[in-house]
Amino acid sequence: MKNGANIELLAPAGDFEKLSTAIHYGTDAVYLGDSRFSLRGKARNFYPEQLKSAIELCKRNGTKVYVTLNIIPHNRDIDEISEHIGLLSEVLPDAVIVSDPGVFSMIKKRMPTMKIHISTQANTTNKASARFWQDMGASRIVLSRELSIEEIKDIRDSVDLELETFVHGSICISYSGRCYISSFLASRGANTGECTNSCRWKYTLMEEKRKGEYLPVFEDDRGTYIMSSRDLCMIEHLDKLSDAGVNSFKIEGRMKGINYLAGVVKTYKEAVDLLKNGDSYIVNPRWMSELAMFSNRGYTTGMYLGRQADSDYNFDGVSYTMECELVGVVEETNNGLARIGLRNRLDAGDMIEYLTPGFENVSFEVVEFTDSDGNAINTARNEDTVFMRLPDGVRSGDLIRRRTSRSVL
Repeated sequence: MKNGANIELLAPAGDFEKLSTAIHYGTDAVYLGDSRFSLRGKARNFYPEQLKSAIELCKRNGTKVYVTLNIIPHNRDIDEISEHIGLLSEVLPDAVIVSDPGVFSMIKKRMPTMKIHISTQANTTNKASARFWQDMGASRIVLSRELSIEEIKDIRDSVDLELETFVHGSICISYSGRCYISSFLASRGANTGECTNSCRWKYTLMEEKRKGEYLPVFEDDRGTYIMSSRDLCMIEHLDKLSDAGVNSFKIEGRMKGINYLAGVVKTYKEAVDLLKNGDSYIVNPRWMSELAMFSNRGYTTGMYLGRQADSDYNFDGVSYTMECELVGVVEETNNGLARIGLRNRLDAGDMIEYLTPGFENVSFEVVEFTDSDGNAINTARNEDTVFMRLPDGVRSGDLIRRRTSRSVL
């Protein structure tokens, strides 16, 4: 694994809580942005003062921070983007992620020493494009999701800049996100950060002369989700990506909750640390069982290992499955007594787990807990604050979860 020591784990941060969660669970870097210029416009994201505070938090924790400025802009956006670049020149993130050559040029003129990462929205799929961006002064390319590992190797052999690839999360049916379905059906543009995930909707066919007669694409009475891919999961093949010369492993999910983010970052950190240490990359079976707990559509390796199999598209009529739900967050600990902010109902007798290194697959029974006044209680609800004794080793900031099994249509 010639590149292992230089691997970076890169996590999404859709708001301050998600940012803090990603840092707590050990990510090397985060990507975040202002809703106006980011391709996750429906995430809460960070407006100017919040962005400044977020970057300061990252710097205090030694976490790199990359700001997304990767919408496909129209003329109406340029003045605001120019103002935003002015802000970035003051707060100084570690890099800016862009997809548009005009925005690239604006940043180069205003901040000639700022590192610029070329977004996956730029659809870099070949070594000629990679050399072009290197010649322009880019420091990193977020490669298109449609590449195989062999194609990535060819690109690595042709350029000296850093390469980043997605390793986990949702896959867009269109070429790395360049899509018009959402604009057409819902008047919300995917290329300006307002995607409604129209490709995940359930579709049937109607023949022109059979008005009102809707036919499933497959002969299945549940219909089908013809454009809804399974989620990407490359944790079993990170060594292959590392050997191909990838520098940064990116997790998708600025719209996902902290339960997903914490579990995915924690699991991938274990895998990345193994690569960094130079040990033989032996996949821990627990990793896949851990990743199955959080909202997913089933997993695929996408195009990395060859053409994505037809079975990797979501034909079962179920959009998401999950095996655990968030119960609460450990807000503070003091001699084993913890203050917990609940995100779900909690009852005495519940079996819970702590998302804490070393506590994997260990369940604890909730014996007793108290309210803020110290009164013993048997039940509490979402947004309540409770106090309870925790096992040694559980940290402030750790999540508490409960096993479940449910599907979300």
